[in-house]
Amino acid sequence: MQAVMDLLTRYGYAVVFGLVFTEQVGLPIPAIPFLLAAGGLAGSGRLSVVLLLAGSGVASLIADTIWYWIGRTGGARVLGWLCRISLEPDSCVSRTRGMFSRHGARSLLFAKFIPGFSTVAPPLAGVTRMPMHQFLIFSGLGGLFWAGAFVAVGWFFSHELELAAQYASRLGSWTLVLVIGAIAAYILGKYIARQRFLRRIRIARITPEELKIMMDGGVDLMVVDVRDRIDFEAEPAIIPGALHLSIDELDARHVEIPREREIILYCT
Repeated sequence: MQAVMDLLTRYGYAVVFGLVFTEQVGLPIPAIPFLLAAGGLAGSGRLSVVLLLAGSGVASLIADTIWYWIGRTGGARVLGWLCRISLEPDSCVSRTRGMFSRHGARSLLFAKFIPGFSTVAPPLAGVTRMPMHQFLIFSGLGGLFWAGAFVAVGWFFSHELELAAQYASRLGSWTLVLVIGAIAAYILGKYIARQRFLRRIRIARITPEELKIMMDGGVDLMVVDVRDRIDFEAEPAIIPGALHLSIDELDARHVEIPREREIILYCT
């Protein structure tokens, strides 16, 4: 923490701008510790809150706009690629698209506070052809809220941050070891949980080829397309005879699913 505060004291706004842009563009370089430290320095009068928020907001908006145009030109496959490299790819698509479907442009106001959704929301806005002016307004405000929240925390706890910096300097290199260990433990925990989840559901999966054989063989079954509305509108092709029924509609339309037949669900 002491090294962070020393760096910010010397280069301040440029460091915050660069790190916020780097994190929001997708590189695994956390900007939050620097925003907290910058807020602490602002609380002691060594940095300007207005300039910090302006730099953070602009950096965030530039990165989000890049992702917006990638989503707009690349289509839905961009979101699929982002979710495949996520630690939770099985829930990434459904969670982010469901949230975007419910809240629309307003989801950009809080997207950066939700892990995973912060990276996916801007390209998803491009995929859905959200008007550019609307995207810039909501994404810009979301970036300001996100940066402002951590700068404010640093401001209010500026004295505690200085104490933390002193303790960190006493620990020396052990501080870095503890931070790296905590990150590694988090990633390992997510990986183990994912592997357990896949083992539980693997027995219930069939391949498209197996489904084709069953349909050609006259097996009495019902195929239910549970893709989200955004997915369906982006690629409206559907398996012949399938029922399109999103998860959000299940409570209202469950009577359309016959109980006496085998049910096959697909979402991609």
